[in-house]
Amino acid sequence: MESVQVIKQRFGIIGNDPQLNRSIEKASRVAPTDISVLVVGESGVGKESIPKIIHSLSHRKHNNYIAVNCGAIPEGTIDSELFGHEKGAFTGATNARKGYFEVADGGTIFLDEVGELPLTTQVRLLRVLENGEFIKVGSSEVQKTNVRIVAATNVKMIEAIKKGTFREDLYYRLSTIEIELPPLRNRNEDIHLLFRKFASDFAQKYKMPTVRLTDEAVNLLSRYHFPGNIRQLRNIAEQVSIIEESRNINIETLKHYLPDLSKSSLPMILDEQKSFSGEEKSGLLKMIYELRSELNELKQVTLNIMHGGKEREKEAYLENSIPKALAPSINKSPSLLAYQEDDLEETTEEEDDEYSYIETIEEDENLSLQDKEIEMIKKSLERNSNKRKLAAKELGISERTLYRKIKQYNL
Repeated sequence: MESVQVIKQRFGIIGNDPQLNRSIEKASRVAPTDISVLVVGESGVGKESIPKIIHSLSHRKHNNYIAVNCGAIPEGTIDSELFGHEKGAFTGATNARKGYFEVADGGTIFLDEVGELPLTTQVRLLRVLENGEFIKVGSSEVQKTNVRIVAATNVKMIEAIKKGTFREDLYYRLSTIEIELPPLRNRNEDIHLLFRKFASDFAQKYKMPTVRLTDEAVNLLSRYHFPGNIRQLRNIAEQVSIIEESRNINIETLKHYLPDLSKSSLPMILDEQKSFSGEEKSGLLKMIYELRSELNELKQVTLNIMHGGKEREKEAYLENSIPKALAPSINKSPSLLAYQEDDLEETTEEEDDEYSYIETIEEDENLSLQDKEIEMIKKSLERNSNKRKLAAKELGISERTLYRKIKQYNL
């Protein structure tokens, strides 16, 4: 059996990560058998290398190796692509056609993105795995094939099974041996090695000097999250090689090529000691302060209303003074606005008892809530000589909200 280092050199695999080495070793050990293999890992980690290793180290190496991207084939034609079809099987089938399983007979077929297969195709694939049989589209004749199947997916298969989008029996047939490739962010020591390799390749391709990173840029690159994994790193190396005039890339230049993932659920830079920059912390504190101010303002408006307004006026005031950021914590209905327990946590126990009836407000007039709101806005505008700013202050809502209501009701 070839050593891991020899295999990596043969297939151009860069890196010394222990988990990567373990995956390659696993592939080399399973290669001489005909066991089905499922390669799992995120998109862009290089899953396509594993089936090539398995095929080249197997007794099938002199026969066909076919790679099929299941996610790129339309659902209506995938059965024909995989299993072939007879002449006249469907509109446009002017000739009989061999499918990939027939062409790969005696060799290896790699089904990439196998998690994207339609359920009907999954049933056909299961039959191939169980007894090597398949039927062409439009035919009733059972055909045999002797093919080694290696599949790959970036889908979480257990979740797909729970959702009913992937057959459990097929999953267990495909994953007799499961090989997992680590994401690039877990291979910190390999990131710069890969970048240097890509930079060297592109320097040769475009006939230019190789770009190099400063120590600070290397550190930044090694801490980046890389959601696109090796594919993304390769694209970055190519962009830098082509666009930058200087061949020495510093940290400020490199930042322009690392997409900001701050809106993602994953951090852009992996740093155990510092999760946020000073600017980010300042922004977060500002948001928290503004939310707190809105909450305090809402509580004060609510208490003022409770002390002196009519029940119908209370609803209108509350509805128009609720900050948008607090909307999820308030339960609205046509006849009441109910606060959750913690919305008035700073009020005294006596106030809680005194105003607890807010949860049982009932309509006692024939006018609708909308009619009442229109009437209140009209009267307030009249009392304030149609000055929106004064009317909004009297109503306890923002001028912007009042303007929206005026447009909404065509006042």
